[in-house]
Amino acid sequence: MNYAVPAKAYKGFGMEGFTARWYASLTRKALDEFKALALRVAAQMPAGSDVLEVAPGPGYFAIELAKRGDHRITGLDISHSFVEIARKNAAEDGVDVDFRHGDAARMPFANESFDFLLCRAAFKNFTQPAQALEEMFRVLKPGGHALIIDLKKDASQESVAAAVDGMGLGRVNRLITKLTFRFMLLKRAYTRKEFEQFLSRTKFSPVEITEDLIGLELKLHRPRAK
Repeated sequence: MNYAVPAKAYKGFGMEGFTARWYASLTRKALDEFKALALRVAAQMPAGSDVLEVAPGPGYFAIELAKRGDHRITGLDISHSFVEIARKNAAEDGVDVDFRHGDAARMPFANESFDFLLCRAAFKNFTQPAQALEEMFRVLKPGGHALIIDLKKDASQESVAAAVDGMGLGRVNRLITKLTFRFMLLKRAYTRKEFEQFLSRTKFSPVEITEDLIGLELKLHRPRAK
């Protein structure tokens, strides 16, 4: 049975200007998480890999990865403010990352351009999720891998509260973040079943999905041509 995937209207505030700067300041407090993820990814990639981060925001992961290997790294974000912030952050850290403005559903890259693709904490915001997955497949080289990490829609309020409490935020930011999860992020997020339905319409194979208390991690592989 075919599963219709409608476009999803964006119902939140845009990540531009003050909002983008607030988010960049907030997520900088989780820099150790970006470093750990960069170490994990770098350990699995050969030198000289072409890497794309979709929706890198302030660019923390891409910058940390650039410090840990001789890779060609690109970041694509729909927010002009985030592109500007990420470029500034990369310059301050003395690393070379090509941050560009663009839409995940219409990526400005040639077919089979990247060995690895990451999308962290952003997929739920895409207005055209099915098209974004199709684009991820298109821009990956045969044998390439994608990693999507995001919140899961059916995470309990208790689990989310515990996760936010562990972020080391101040009282005001902790409250704002909990409200953002409850009234915005959880409403946009997908369940594991919904991701499986999306992926059933793609050519990714194999697909591995794991979950924890509040999130999902999807490991996607583009098969080599036979």
